[in-house]
Amino acid sequence: MEWRDTGTVLATRKHGETSAIVEVFTAEHGRHTGVVRGGVSRKIKAVLQPGSHVSVAWRARLEDHLGAFTIEPVKSRAALMGDRLQLGALNAVTAMLVQTLPERESHPYLYADSEALFDRIGQGDDWPMAYLHWELALLEELGYGLDLSRCAVTGSREDLAYVSPRTGRAVGRAAAGEWADRLLPLPHCLLGQSPYFASEVTQGLTMTGHFLEKLMNDLGDRPLPPARQRFLDLLSR
Repeated sequence: MEWRDTGTVLATRKHGETSAIVEVFTAEHGRHTGVVRGGVSRKIKAVLQPGSHVSVAWRARLEDHLGAFTIEPVKSRAALMGDRLQLGALNAVTAMLVQTLPERESHPYLYADSEALFDRIGQGDDWPMAYLHWELALLEELGYGLDLSRCAVTGSREDLAYVSPRTGRAVGRAAAGEWADRLLPLPHCLLGQSPYFASEVTQGLTMTGHFLEKLMNDLGDRPLPPARQRFLDLLSR
């Protein structure tokens, strides 16, 4: 069994004395794991850093075997490692993909969104907004998409202010009434009604975090990866 693809390294861990087990999010084969012989050597170690965009060939005797990777660099994202917030975002994305995606299942739209985000991190002051949109795309891809287009109660598109924590649907300010304190705030930046504010992105990530926790519970009562919370902590400063 053999295939070739491109993707981004998500995680690497040592395997034996000289090899490494590497997880890669690929364009056509989804999140896939394989062994890289000599993966702990100084020459290849830099290529296997999370976030590195690579060309990968996988080979195994049978399809359900772990198999071996041959990996070559395409694009380094090492520049992000010089900034704590940017590195925090990269680590959050890679950790979320490892925790949520089933192995060997293709997700071409999420792959395209993820690659676009990796390239967007650090570009301009408002790039955290792209991260928030990426979490919404992740929820959508995995069947937990939110409907922020109109009020779930009245059907109106005006004055949307909240999100139902149960259904993920938007609720208008007037329709919320006495239930407002039980709903999640809907940041205006997601409605195109305000300029970029880091505080609103943090508020939006609190909202997406609620639904990501529901997703993780349904996947087997798993916690959200600590890397995501570290990124939120850095952003809130």
